[in-house]
Amino acid sequence: MASQTGCPSIAYTYTEPIVYYEYTLDTSRLARQAGIRNVLVTAGYVNPDPWQGLLSWIDSANIDLKFMSDELYQRICSASLGPILDAIVAAKKAGVWVEITNLVIPTLNDTPEDFRQVAVWVKGYCGPDTPLHFSGFWPRYKLQHLPPTSASTLETARQVAIAEGLWFVYIGNVTSPSGQDTHCPGCGRLVIQRRGFAVLSNRLVKGRCPDCDRQIPGVWA
Repeated sequence: MASQTGCPSIAYTYTEPIVYYEYTLDTSRLARQAGIRNVLVTAGYVNPDPWQGLLSWIDSANIDLKFMSDELYQRICSASLGPILDAIVAAKKAGVWVEITNLVIPTLNDTPEDFRQVAVWVKGYCGPDTPLHFSGFWPRYKLQHLPPTSASTLETARQVAIAEGLWFVYIGNVTSPSGQDTHCPGCGRLVIQRRGFAVLSNRLVKGRCPDCDRQIPGVWA
């Protein structure tokens, strides 16, 4: 169906694609053979060998980095931090375009120091050109007793990460005046303007800034 409709990519998302690993692997292999790109949206909690096998067919991945605390990963997610960090690094080394999402949950990981720890790790292990998304939390399931993330907290998170040297820091799940836009890390000019799922303007010329001709990292075609 993707081929018939001219769809350029398939995203494995909303349900964790690692849970149905064999289906994801088989489908991504067939998609690659048909010239269709594959995008994973995943929590990244996976063993190294099957992860490497899947990465061979993946073009881009958005990986959750929920906490920089193993204790919180164990208490909230019944998981552990180490495998997620290893999965992110492995994806980068495999040549996959990686973006990282940090869900900001009030009282759990919503302090400037929490934001700084995430940003420092991303810059150190993935590079300053790796996009980092801070997403707003909404009370659901076992965390209904917590409040939603405020817009001001997300703006603070973005500013902390930018101050730590990350080039592309975004805000998700809430409306933000400029937190979804892409600016050139060279001249600072706006190159892509977004609102929600809509791209309002894209000034890139063959992946380059039209003002200073700097190459903007990403997958643009």
